[in-house]
Amino acid sequence: MHFALIIMLIKIKVTAGSKKEKVEKKSDDLYLISVKEEAERNMANKRILEIMHSLYPNSSVKLVKGQRSPAKIVEVS
Repeated sequence: MHFALIIMLIKIKVTAGSKKEKVEKKSDDLYLISVKEEAERNMANKRILEIMHSLYPNSSVKLVKGQRSPAKIVEVS
C-alpha cells in the first residue's frame, strides 16, 4: 500500500493582541486570524498553531515562514 503525502501551504494574516479571537477563511489557502495573545515570547504564534491544528485535527501543522511577521505561512501535512 502506498500513501500519498499531501502538503498544503496556507497563508495567514494575523492580528495579535485583539480583544476577540476570530478566524475568517478567505479561501482554501488564506485565513485572517485575530488572537488575544500578544506578539511577544512566541505567544501569538503558539495560539495560531493551536487554532490551525483544531481546523485540521489529523494533520501535522508547523509554521514555515513569518515567525516575526503578521504575514505567516503554515504547512499542513
